[in-house]
Amino acid sequence: MHSHPNARLTQKGRLRLVIQHLAHGRSLAELAAESGISLRCAYRWLARYRSGGAASLADRRSVRRTQWRTLDPQQLQHAVDLRHQRLHLRHIPRLLQAPFSTVARALSRLGLGRLKNLEPKPPVQRYEWERPGDLIHVDVKTLARFRKVGHRITSDRQQGRFYGVGYDKVHVAVDDATRLAYVEVLADEQKPTVIGFLSRAVAWFNGQGVDCRRVMSDNGPAYVSKAFAMACRILGLRHIRTRPYTPRTNGKAERFIQTLCREWAYAMPFQNSEERNHWLPRYLSICNRLRKHSALGWRSPQQRLRELLC
Repeated sequence: MHSHPNARLTQKGRLRLVIQHLAHGRSLAELAAESGISLRCAYRWLARYRSGGAASLADRRSVRRTQWRTLDPQQLQHAVDLRHQRLHLRHIPRLLQAPFSTVARALSRLGLGRLKNLEPKPPVQRYEWERPGDLIHVDVKTLARFRKVGHRITSDRQQGRFYGVGYDKVHVAVDDATRLAYVEVLADEQKPTVIGFLSRAVAWFNGQGVDCRRVMSDNGPAYVSKAFAMACRILGLRHIRTRPYTPRTNGKAERFIQTLCREWAYAMPFQNSEERNHWLPRYLSICNRLRKHSALGWRSPQQRLRELLC
């Protein structure tokens, strides 16, 4: 084997360095300085000599001592079949009698490292009604009440913990075509509360020039009740419910709630929940008049409403 072109010592030079240290008692630091190598390198040659003699001072290949193993095509197909049976990644190597790292690397290369990749997500179905009021999305978000700044600001869960304060129910109504939003913070989400919110939301949308014709909600107890169905008939609304366990159907309300939490509920270090609720009307005014939406071509809900009503 050829020596490294920039090597300070050949095999004979390394042996001479070690012999001078062991036989003549010279310090490794002095010998390393004379040879132009580091003290660490000198100790490495000494350790090799003690473990394997003069033969161990020869140059070694720089490639890995162990190479990556691969699965043969039959093993790989068997691993894929087992993975599609939703077997855990720890069980498949035992059945194949192969190393875990080899099987995991092969399955990850095929995109099967995670179980969720076995079932591709359904394609995103986007829709938007043509006229304002064609569909109103309603939903409820629960927010905890508090008497002082909570752990989201202080990062201290013990200091920001409150007992017996209760929760606020944030009821939202969003127009599908314009993203115009109406929100109230109420005490609960019982049938009378939900029906009262719906009637006030419809009256507010009518005041904005929006004639409400349909309303979409999830399958909460208040929304599936006969009283809510009767209220929809009185208000002239057709009630549409989402498919169970499919919140993306009511995605515009869900997405608005995310924005509401980020830009209002958790945007400032409010001293208490009453102060937080006090800022809600001001935020809604900004959101409806000034906040631009990419889905609306970077226009605000009020601008989109004026365009559609013209």
